[in-house]
Amino acid sequence: MRVLVVGGGGREHALAWKIAQSPVLTKLFIAPGNPGTESLGENVAIQADNIPALVAFAQEHKIDLVVPGPETPLAFGIADALAETGIACFGPSRAAAKLESSKRFTKEICDQAGIPTAAWASFTDAAAARAYLAAHSAPIVVKADGLAAGKGVVVAETQAEAEVAVAAMLEAGIHGASGAEIVIEECLTGAEISLFALCDGETALFCGAAADHKRVGEGDTGPNTGGMGAVAPPPAATQPIIDAAMAKIIRPALAAMARRGTPFRGFLFAGLMLTATGPKLIEFNVRFGDPECEALMPLLGTDLLPILAAAAAGKLDPSAELVWCGGAAATIILAAKGYPGAHEKGGPIDLANAGNLPGIELFHAGTARQGATLVSTGGRVLAVTATGADLPAAIGSAYRAVDAIGFPGGFCRRDIGAKALPI
Repeated sequence: MRVLVVGGGGREHALAWKIAQSPVLTKLFIAPGNPGTESLGENVAIQADNIPALVAFAQEHKIDLVVPGPETPLAFGIADALAETGIACFGPSRAAAKLESSKRFTKEICDQAGIPTAAWASFTDAAAARAYLAAHSAPIVVKADGLAAGKGVVVAETQAEAEVAVAAMLEAGIHGASGAEIVIEECLTGAEISLFALCDGETALFCGAAADHKRVGEGDTGPNTGGMGAVAPPPAATQPIIDAAMAKIIRPALAAMARRGTPFRGFLFAGLMLTATGPKLIEFNVRFGDPECEALMPLLGTDLLPILAAAAAGKLDPSAELVWCGGAAATIILAAKGYPGAHEKGGPIDLANAGNLPGIELFHAGTARQGATLVSTGGRVLAVTATGADLPAAIGSAYRAVDAIGFPGGFCRRDIGAKALPI
């Protein structure tokens, strides 16, 4: 099978790493890829948002399956464009991708399907939003309706913070068109987990759970980021919780999308808050999480490629189950100093002492080669993943690998997974 993975970050490296292990794979392309993926297949110099060029490449190279990693090509309609050429795509149509590209749309689906979620209201007018805030106590959550690279959510601890967020999004336009409409919702409390389902439009298979760490600072302080690390499986993701989430959140959403004539195929990512009354949906994403993907792929025992192909064709076996290896995984993000704000680029990276450590995978997220030197190009630079017999072992190994990497221009959180460890 000839496969094209679309994207160039750590998630795409992890997906390519797993797909490359499949005995049914004959050729793997990654567009644009990164220095880590070049040993797994052929990197292609096409950006993930260049839909016409990606479709033309897939046609020219007789691609059997396209696997988009990031949300942007999905929101831009890559699955629709590929469908017109008869090329299979494991990812939702542009209409189905609204589950991520519009927070208001997702809330409407929740209301229609009876999916448990936070009380909410949407606004395009700042004065109306402020009036709503005045009638609801903090803490409260303000979200940009559209895609904002994981940075469009403000958990306001005070009324003043919420008003600042409203002004920034609706009046200052810090997120551009993505923040021209906002959703304000109640602040749920409890343990937060990411749950993934592999969907073919009708059938959903559980595809793992992880705990992401969004804030840049230790102790969950500072601004939100694209994710500073993840552990899997999180202790809070018990089988009853997983069963409840699949039955009350994932499958009702899948059925609601099918009823609308926009069936969902791809990875459905449910951000869940485990409240006192059960799991509630925080938000949906229409792709694998990053860095959750980097933590989960090394734990997956099933050959992923045939499952992706079956889902893209709408032919998942409802009785199938993915097989997971025992133990646990931890992923630590090495980021460039200054991230998630203005950050350094071009810093040299030395992986010589970490690359061959047992149980370690180094997934490239924002790197490039300058001659023989590996350098940083993005905010999140490397995803360092370790597997172990349990979470303490995996976390310890991951930090030992981080400490073996030479990256003076980088930093990481030192408390990834701490809440999951025994006291």
